[in-house]
Amino acid sequence: MKLGLLLRYHGETGGPNMDLVLEAEKLGFTQVWQGESYGIDSVSPIAWALARTTKIKCGTGIMQIPARTPACAAMTAMTMNAMSGGRFLMGIGPSGPQVVEGWHGAAYGKPLARTKEYIEIVRKVFAREAALTHKSAHYEIPYAGPGATGLGKPLKTIMKPDRDIKIYTAAIAPNGLKTAGEVADGVQPIFMSPEKAAIITGPVLEGMAAAGRPQSLANFDITPFVRVSMGDDLQKCRDALRPEIALYVGGMGARTKNFYNDHAKRLGYADAAVKIQDAFLAGRRDEAMAAVPDAMIDEIALVGSPDRIRGRIKDWKAAASGGAIGTMLLSAGSVDVLRLAAEAVG
Repeated sequence: MKLGLLLRYHGETGGPNMDLVLEAEKLGFTQVWQGESYGIDSVSPIAWALARTTKIKCGTGIMQIPARTPACAAMTAMTMNAMSGGRFLMGIGPSGPQVVEGWHGAAYGKPLARTKEYIEIVRKVFAREAALTHKSAHYEIPYAGPGATGLGKPLKTIMKPDRDIKIYTAAIAPNGLKTAGEVADGVQPIFMSPEKAAIITGPVLEGMAAAGRPQSLANFDITPFVRVSMGDDLQKCRDALRPEIALYVGGMGARTKNFYNDHAKRLGYADAAVKIQDAFLAGRRDEAMAAVPDAMIDEIALVGSPDRIRGRIKDWKAAASGGAIGTMLLSAGSVDVLRLAAEAVG
């Protein structure tokens, strides 16, 4: 099992916390990732990190598909990869309906079909075997629909890119995980339990089979987000993570369409997921946070004393030995946490 770092830059003056990134690189971490929602974009902080490092790979986790045409995303990936000497990892995904329709002003539509078409186009650009053409439900290249001038013609990128730039998606729903297995090189589950790894690996392997790919995780990177709260007061450490978990399970989506709430149910916390959502949507945030079970936090995160965290990392390593985890992505704001994890993983 390899280690990665979640950058989690939120717009602070002076840029991302490079002390953490540089320490992670020094300790042998292999990846650093930055996400985006409806504030910070993922590309800019990753460009910053790539410019200040020499070995660690840096990825966009994730670039939102509705925000960029496939060709624009491919150009970004090729440029970042060229400037960094091959250290760019491309994470893309459809996001959720609230962000897609409420922020980008685009129809959510059929996100998984769109993801497959998007990746197909991006890989065509990377391959550079012919001028780019594509016609599907979501994309027509060259465009010849309403308003077209008729002057568009197929083009081939003027760059000579690395055709093997790795593409990751972010998914936790079974169909999204299956899609990752069909078309991607890795997947980022935002919540994962090492004891229930099959919730993630099962659909990925199904997707591989459906696409005629070898059913093996040997060359597929499952990279779960793992939040860390270290300290001697276990309950205080758990409490530090409750707000974010309650936000995702309770409020990151509508009552009838919340992927994180559905995932909490699959993890075995159906009653708690209902309580968290009911309280959160009613504006009772403290009640929603209180409803997040201790057991759930303990499963999906690293909490408590250094010794407790070391012991828990052993459980993650056991899951990794079976291929269920390629890279553990730590959400940690302390150099001490990074050093402990590096020592524990070995």
